[in-house]
Amino acid sequence: MDMLLKFIDGTGFSLMTWGNAVMIVIGIVFIALAIVKEYEPLLLVPIGFGIVIGNIPFVAGMAIGVYEPGSVLSYIYYGVSQGIFPPLIFLGIGAMTDFSTMLSNPKLVLLGAAAQVGIFLTLLGALLLGFTPQEAGAIGIIGGADGPTAIFLASKLAPHLLGPIAIAAYSYMALVPVIQPPIMKLLTTAEERRIHMKPPRQVSRRERIIFPVAGFMICALIAPGSMVLIGMLFFGNLLKESLVTERLANTARNAMIDIVTILLGVSVGASTSADHFLTPQSLLVFGLGALSFCIATAGGVLFARFMNLFLKNGDKINPLVGAAGVSAVPDSARVVHTLGQKEDPTNYLLMHAMAPNVAGVIGSAIGAGVLWTVLVK
Repeated sequence: MDMLLKFIDGTGFSLMTWGNAVMIVIGIVFIALAIVKEYEPLLLVPIGFGIVIGNIPFVAGMAIGVYEPGSVLSYIYYGVSQGIFPPLIFLGIGAMTDFSTMLSNPKLVLLGAAAQVGIFLTLLGALLLGFTPQEAGAIGIIGGADGPTAIFLASKLAPHLLGPIAIAAYSYMALVPVIQPPIMKLLTTAEERRIHMKPPRQVSRRERIIFPVAGFMICALIAPGSMVLIGMLFFGNLLKESLVTERLANTARNAMIDIVTILLGVSVGASTSADHFLTPQSLLVFGLGALSFCIATAGGVLFARFMNLFLKNGDKINPLVGAAGVSAVPDSARVVHTLGQKEDPTNYLLMHAMAPNVAGVIGSAIGAGVLWTVLVK
């Protein structure tokens, strides 16, 4: 009888708290959004299922959860907490990224830079709310809409906020089709949304090969703290563009990035146990992250309008393209293209939007490097 009672007391039903139940529902919502709405399914399915895993209660000392030393999940989570997974993801992103649209129209790089304003304005807001400079820097990077960068910087500056920051960053990346369009419509006129841009010029193979080497050296010298992320991004791109390491490029952009995404998503989701996640501080992180993402989107759109004041009619930029300055590749570029097509079905903005989109990836990594350099203890 004692064994039976002990078994009943040790079941998840008996140990379940309202917080665990709430988090499990959130995990199921993530999975539903991924499957029904197809919002970043490669991210939300692993994260959502990880949230469910992380909130099944168990008897302390069984070495099961992320925060239990010696558990399998804690070993997997080591890649997140020590910033190992993000550079590997950047390697895969680099191996699948085409920088030629950015190289063909360099002025669009400025839109990627302008979108990073959300990072630094949110940092100031977090400081005013009482967060430490290190916490504020880690929260602000959510505005870049770059999950790997947010995880990497949080692991260095504010490890105790890693779970909320990672979930916030990936949540807003997945919700790009929901969050960005209203801001884009609010800040542009119908006439501006119908602007047609010149086709991008053809970029030579030599330019595509030189760029990752030169780009890495420039970025790393400006912000040495970005060396790991930027280095892996440009190394992956060099594997792709050199055309002599196709096997390595294929491995980086397919098998490796898929494996790392699975491990990162499940372990990040599992780190959101209710006792660690459902806190006032976590809710503030979510709120500030949403604000940061909105500011970043608005910053890119408004800066495109500002640039148009100095450009001739044939060279004007469709302001929608500025919204792609956030680092959610390629979702924000797709949103720009879709919204442009609604205004004018003959307007093809996808390739133009990819320029600030990939520039935003570089910009957010440099921003993280700057913050790490300035705020490291």
